[in-house]
Amino acid sequence: MPSESLRWKTLQALKNSPKGKITFDPHWSERGEDILAGCKEVFSLSSHSGAILERLSTLPPQSCCFLGSSSGDSSPGLSVDIPASLSPAGSPCNITTSNNSLTVTLSGQTECEQAGSHATNSTDPETDVGDVISPSSLPTISLLSPKSMETTGRILIFEAEQRRKAEVALRLRQEMHERLMARAARTESEQLKRFEEFMELKQRQEYQSMKDMMNRETKESIGRQEKLKEEQRHRMKILNLRLREAEQQRLREAEMERQRQAEGRERLRNLNSIQEEILQLNQLLEPSTQTQTDLPSASLGSYSTRGNQLCSQVSEVVRKTAEGEFPSVEDMTAAERALHEMRALIRLMQEEVAKALEKKNKEQEEEEDRRKVAELQAHQEAQKKAEQSAKEKARRKGLQNSAEESTLKWYKDLQELVVQSAESFQQLSSPQDAQTKKLKLELQKAATIPVSQISSNSGSQLREIFDKMDKLLSGRAVVSGGRSVSISQHPQSLEFVCYKLAEKFVKQGEEEVASHHEAAFPIAVVASGIWERHPRMGELFLTHLHKKCPYAVPHYPPMKDGTPVDEYQRILGYRVDDSGVEGQDSFLKRMSGMIRLYAAVIQLRWPYGPKDGAHPHGLTHGWRWLAQMLNMEPLADVTSTLLFDFLEVCGHTLMQQYQGQFWKLVLLLKEEYLPRIEAVSSGGQMGSVSRLKAFLEKSLQSGQISPPKGTLSASFWRS
Repeated sequence: MPSESLRWKTLQALKNSPKGKITFDPHWSERGEDILAGCKEVFSLSSHSGAILERLSTLPPQSCCFLGSSSGDSSPGLSVDIPASLSPAGSPCNITTSNNSLTVTLSGQTECEQAGSHATNSTDPETDVGDVISPSSLPTISLLSPKSMETTGRILIFEAEQRRKAEVALRLRQEMHERLMARAARTESEQLKRFEEFMELKQRQEYQSMKDMMNRETKESIGRQEKLKEEQRHRMKILNLRLREAEQQRLREAEMERQRQAEGRERLRNLNSIQEEILQLNQLLEPSTQTQTDLPSASLGSYSTRGNQLCSQVSEVVRKTAEGEFPSVEDMTAAERALHEMRALIRLMQEEVAKALEKKNKEQEEEEDRRKVAELQAHQEAQKKAEQSAKEKARRKGLQNSAEESTLKWYKDLQELVVQSAESFQQLSSPQDAQTKKLKLELQKAATIPVSQISSNSGSQLREIFDKMDKLLSGRAVVSGGRSVSISQHPQSLEFVCYKLAEKFVKQGEEEVASHHEAAFPIAVVASGIWERHPRMGELFLTHLHKKCPYAVPHYPPMKDGTPVDEYQRILGYRVDDSGVEGQDSFLKRMSGMIRLYAAVIQLRWPYGPKDGAHPHGLTHGWRWLAQMLNMEPLADVTSTLLFDFLEVCGHTLMQQYQGQFWKLVLLLKEEYLPRIEAVSSGGQMGSVSRLKAFLEKSLQSGQISPPKGTLSASFWRS
């Protein structure tokens, strides 16, 4: 405000004027002095004035302060104060005592000198402090007029007023500053909130745009995937069509190949017949057979030469077929033409012989007639021999209804062996005393329980079971049911244990392997190892196997006269009880289990046995079994089931062992023996035939038979 600034300028001018240098003590009221004390009191000197004046006379001029009234009528004075503390901003020097005060007026000094000396004294307080006597020893000298007191009061009031206004202004300014700070804080908070909202909005927009972009990309990707799927379906449809066409083409080609093979085999048989007939007819053209004829040797030689030429032509055709090819139609035409020519030669020769005979004398007619009859008889005998040889050949090509004589003898010997074995431990099997009966039960448990514990869990467990059986058969004591038992406790124990152990192995094949095909391998490897160390058990194993499954020989027992139907069904392997004969499915399942066990036994050996020894019943017996099965007339449902099970288990090992010969046998089985099985099978029995056919086709097509499931690997024996 203008007035306020003028006031401050006025005060500044007063301060800079000589009057402004007047010493003013604002604290006179605090000391309890009267404002008019300097005017009312009579000036007097105290008892200490001498010391004070003496002190003042020694001080420099700057230490004295002369005060005068602004109007000039007030008496000037010198205020010399010796205070305990000095004013820091040019306040007058006060020397105060509790009871005395002295005012001295010094003449001959100007106001300026008083003011200058006062200013000098004010600006050098440390010098005064060092030279001033302590308050307790020196009195205060103060010269104040009433007008000075009034001025002092007004100055104090003005200062208080200005201080109050400054405080109010400062408070207002502080409030305004606080409001500005609060407003700025609110503004910043709002701006920060707006910024955060803006960033959140921007983030949401970016997220939404990214989400939209991802959705678009997802839709585009889904669209591309759908398009690719559609293209893939289209390609798959085309490929399926092509595959079906290729499969149909393959089937047509296979059918044509089968027909070609059948026609080729038929042509081969006809060619062999033609060759046989030509050779027989050529024998009639040999000069050695015509020694008694009257034909010239040149004529006979020409006939013989031509006959040999025709035989050579047919032999050339036959030689081509011996290389694995079937004769072609042209070859058959040439062979048939040679046969017709050979017959024509025979007819010509016979005609010439007849003409030669007609030229003979009547005396020789009877002899010629007898010779002709003899020739005809020889010809008839040759034809009979040819027919007999053809019949013998056809008979050989036919299949048998029973096994070979050597196989049947082996089968009968084994059956007698099991009877003798059962009789040898009759005393132990039918005990008369309780101790023998108890020993029988303990031995039976010791022999059969380990077989029931055989599994494919780990090789170490299988080895423990094998060692337990081996100990028992070797005469060492084993623990069974918490008790120690040994075959040395009875003279018939060894035969009894071998019999029961073999019977249990076969029963496991009949039950366990029939239900779980993979169980054949751990059971078979233990049985093979026991068989190798204890051959008696192996012989009894075969007897029990042949008794329950005669097809493992192979043998189809014929029905003898007077044999009851139930008994004959038992001989065939069926279970017959009071409820009747078991169903065909149950029968085939049991036979399948035993054949699978047999097929596993002949190919497995105990891995911890001697490596140099031969298998006690190895793959040669499997090859013999398979060959004899194919030489016997098939049985409906049984033959196809057993062949499939045997080949699935043992086919891979036979393939590795016999290679080309095995594949010839498989080809024979598919092309010649399988149609015979299909011919004897009815509609409900075609399931096993279809499985066998599919297995053979897959094997021939891939040229490989996969190892069976459940085979014990090398890692199994380390477990």
